Amino acid sequence: MSLKSERRGIHVDQSDLLCKKGCGYYGNPAWQGFCSKCWREEYHKARQKQIQEDWELAERLQREEEEAFASSQSSQGAQSLTFSKFEEKKTNEKTRKVTTVKKFFSASSRVGSKKEIQEAKAPSPSINRQTSIETDRVSKEFIEFLKTFHKTGQEIYKQTKLFLEGMHYKRDLSIEEQSECAQDFYHNVAERMQTRGKVPPERVEKIMDQIEKYIMTRLYKHVFCPETTDDEKKDLAIQKRIRALRWVTPQMLCVPVNEDIPEVSDMVVKAITDIIEMDSKRVPRDKLACITKCSKHIFNAIKITKNEPASADDFLPTLIYIVLKGNPPRLQSNIQYITRFCNPSRLMTGEDGYYFTNLCCAVAFIEKLDAQSLNLSQEDFDRYMSGQTSPRKQETESWSPDACLGVKQMYKNLDLLSQLNERQERIMNEAKKLEKDLIDWTDGITREVQDIVEKYPLEIKPPNQPLAAIDSENIENDKLPPPLQPQVYAG
Repeated sequence: MSLKSERRGIHVDQSDLLCKKGCGYYGNPAWQGFCSKCWREEYHKARQKQIQEDWELAERLQREEEEAFASSQSSQGAQSLTFSKFEEKKTNEKTRKVTTVKKFFSASSRVGSKKEIQEAKAPSPSINRQTSIETDRVSKEFIEFLKTFHKTGQEIYKQTKLFLEGMHYKRDLSIEEQSECAQDFYHNVAERMQTRGKVPPERVEKIMDQIEKYIMTRLYKHVFCPETTDDEKKDLAIQKRIRALRWVTPQMLCVPVNEDIPEVSDMVVKAITDIIEMDSKRVPRDKLACITKCSKHIFNAIKITKNEPASADDFLPTLIYIVLKGNPPRLQSNIQYITRFCNPSRLMTGEDGYYFTNLCCAVAFIEKLDAQSLNLSQEDFDRYMSGQTSPRKQETESWSPDACLGVKQMYKNLDLLSQLNERQERIMNEAKKLEKDLIDWTDGITREVQDIVEKYPLEIKPPNQPLAAIDSENIENDKLPPPLQPQVYAG
């Protein structure tokens, strides 16, 4: 079996990681393969198309209503005066419907009333309430950071506060609409700093990182895995899927990592720790940093094993193996959170965007993993997935004389554990059978006793009267012999 055929289910060309539109940025499965910029363009086009179709439908319905109304008028021309009130009512109703449709599709429908706007400008009670220690710390750091920018920093702080207050009143919107508001805010602030403030690009990036850290720390508990989405359901599904694939070995994935080397084993442990630690972070950029650290540990492990730099064909299978071995908590929720609320420039370019795109590809591969991807027969794949058996380990006799004794002993112990597992399963089956036999025997004895009781019913008779004393009726003692008198025997 050639290495190429072994990797045919895992190999991903670098061009597959890029945006489908060919703009040169990294794509994302959550954006249907587009980058953030192209996805927004496609989304707006689709939304405008939907609005146009709804307008055409509304106009067609209006024309049909007018034609039907005109035909009814022509057929009843002689009685037009009689039905003048009906016509007036019909016209008013038609005008009301058209006005309602126009209001529905007008941009003003998205804007609240003056009263709502004034309320939105008022300080939010949820924002002014006592905040957590972490939120307090982030707020102080953000203010201290903006002090170095003087007037520009004041303007940024003002815009950020207005955005947070506005998001408080948008919690009833869908998470996708809230994400769009956040992405629009990122784009507008960055564009304003570059055009009006003439801020250099490298400083804009630092400011955007601080803005993201500030607002997402405050919004985290409201926008991470909200109840209105199926993120939690996806988390449970991928977690169950990874548990079912616990039998997958590094050899099946063609992972070029030798965990017998202590340094490599240490790198693997660190990579798993980093990918698990991602769930403990609040800021999307910090979650991306965990993914980046995990990926760098993977590259180091491959480099130590092969004594040469790792390639993309080596990295992706190893990342899949790390995800399968670590089973990170709330994996899908974290990916969706990063996609929705991370600064889009980080996901479109740079090493963070590259590693995040590979992680999305790894998760997609795990969800679609089949027998062909691992070069297994469908029968073996089904047996491994059901837990009936596990892949055979390398036999001891096939080891070379120079093989490590510890590895040989490890595989012997694994075979012994497998045999013990089979014996335990047999004992459990016999125990369940014995339990069933005891229950059946108890039920049979109970039925026999009930049959005997029904056939020979037990009659309980009242107890007999107690026997009276011999002299109970001899009240006056007239029939008793005289009492014995003691006599003295004179010998």
